[in-house]
Amino acid sequence: MNVRTPALRWMPLLLLTLALAACGGGADGEAASDEHGHASGEHAETEAATGQHGGRLLEKEGLAVELAMAEDGTPPKFQAWLYRDGKPLPASAGTVEVRLKRLGGLAETHRLQAQADGSLLGTAEVIEPHSFDVEVLAGIEGRSLRWAYPSYEGRTEIAAPIAQQTGIRVAPAGAGIIADEHEVQGLLTPVEGRVAKVAARFPGPIRRLAANVGDRVRAGQALASIESNLSLTTYTVSTPINGVVLARNAEVGSVAAEGTTLFEVADLSTLWVDLHVFGFDAQHIRAGSPVTITRISDGAQAETTLERVLPGTATASQSTVARAVIANADGQWRPGSAITARVTVDRQPAALVVPVASLQKFRDWDVVFVRVGDTYEVRPLKLGKRDAQRVEVLSGLKAGDQVVVEQSYVVKADIEKSGASHDH
Repeated sequence: MNVRTPALRWMPLLLLTLALAACGGGADGEAASDEHGHASGEHAETEAATGQHGGRLLEKEGLAVELAMAEDGTPPKFQAWLYRDGKPLPASAGTVEVRLKRLGGLAETHRLQAQADGSLLGTAEVIEPHSFDVEVLAGIEGRSLRWAYPSYEGRTEIAAPIAQQTGIRVAPAGAGIIADEHEVQGLLTPVEGRVAKVAARFPGPIRRLAANVGDRVRAGQALASIESNLSLTTYTVSTPINGVVLARNAEVGSVAAEGTTLFEVADLSTLWVDLHVFGFDAQHIRAGSPVTITRISDGAQAETTLERVLPGTATASQSTVARAVIANADGQWRPGSAITARVTVDRQPAALVVPVASLQKFRDWDVVFVRVGDTYEVRPLKLGKRDAQRVEVLSGLKAGDQVVVEQSYVVKADIEKSGASHDH
């Protein structure tokens, strides 16, 4: 759903809020955040017990594992401490393995190793987002222990009917083309050689005018009748080309001098697009480059190809003029119209791209939101090259992921409102 007026801008979010409220999600609960900036709110799991190091405390039959996320000066890794009857045990007293299941069924295992400081530390980084179902397997003093719990962040549930009402749309991430584009400005002008000045051949009074500015005329069509002062007979002035009357410089009864231009007629079925290119851009723009023309007044667009780069420099602006041609059979493009143009000088394939419009800011990340079933979750991205429509994804996403490409701000707003945290 494209929001077109300010009065309707709030409607998708309102519908979403009302629907979630009906399912038990409050609309007025403020989300808090932990020291790492991860939100916690109404939809977060029940507050877990914490241990001496601020991690989640998992207890069973007098034995316990405190599990946290080590992030100080290191990529995020799981860290654990062992206890018996509330008293610390050495790291050598047991083993800890953390199994994660992420949205979409992706599983990973983190085995923790004993450290000199008495903790156990994972060997692999825990990739963001830290949103998963957690299973902790521990062996302490010969006893096997297991705990399982959800630890979600950047995640929310939106039922399909609500998503449809709010205009949320997804599309699979995949390969694409990143264009190297240069934006320049220019004007539409008639094609040289397709403008005719229709003049009086002999002097005399104008007896009849048969065309007005804006009229379409055909080659040979009479435009005026003039009584010759030389022969005292009336002769016809006709247009030599098909086209549109751009100017009429005559009135019935006035006297036309020999050679006086009465009409200006132009064939506007095609137009020149003269683009003014400055400085460094002129070194890259070449004939044959694809061009997207946009009319400044109303945003109308046309596709064409750069025909040539003129050898001289425009005197007034000191710019290089690059010229393209656009078809104008319907007459919708008018000479003198100001335009902008995107000239594509290179096109490079990228293994994975998403629309620029799908990007949002979440914490200090550039992100998109991925849908699995009715669940939406944040995906922090490392980005590469971009153009006006697409951006290359270097990491954080895989081909086929269903990315929210329309109304992503609605998903972001619901995640921020409802919140979901994990233990650090």
